[in-house]
Amino acid sequence: MSYRQLLTPEEKLADVKKLLSLPHIVVICGSTRFMTEMNEADLRETKDGKIVVKPGIDMKSPHERCSDAVEAQALKVRLAGLHRAKIRLADEVLVVGDYIGDSTRAEIAYARSLGKPVRFTHPDVDPDA
Repeated sequence: MSYRQLLTPEEKLADVKKLLSLPHIVVICGSTRFMTEMNEADLRETKDGKIVVKPGIDMKSPHERCSDAVEAQALKVRLAGLHRAKIRLADEVLVVGDYIGDSTRAEIAYARSLGKPVRFTHPDVDPDA
């Protein structure tokens, strides 16, 4: 007698995306100092028919929610968790910019640990190249 293997959450998500006929989903990662480049990448990827998700808040720019240091740090932690969820949802990662900081390096490692393909606008910054 054979038993049906249970699907992993990632396999279930892939099946649901197929059932819904969702377009390819790309998440943009990188330092928020490259927000202009992220917006340009968003335009290109969207024009190519992809669903694009990217950071929603630029923590490097002044913002009323980031004026208090304690609140800003708490927000940064929440945003990091949210961005990891975006990586889990995506089919691939696009890293924007010619600099890779600690946060982006961790996002790349996380995406690769999930088996997600990772592309770079500047391939020479790939930490695993």
